[in-house]
Amino acid sequence: MPQIIFFIIAAGGIWLLYRRFVRDAQRLAEKSRRAESERRTGAIGTLVKDPKTGEYRVKRDDE
Repeated sequence: MPQIIFFIIAAGGIWLLYRRFVRDAQRLAEKSRRAESERRTGAIGTLVKDPKTGEYRVKRDDE
């Protein structure tokens, strides 16, 4: 019985690590695409509109 519990916990941990890896890979791929687009167009950054104030600002890396 303890082996079954161990394997269930291990499988859950592996699944969580896999989901985190996929999320980080998607985030890095998007950052790379954005950087390539900025390099190709000569832009300094990507502007995003703040929905509350209506002002534009440079998009941060953590967004």
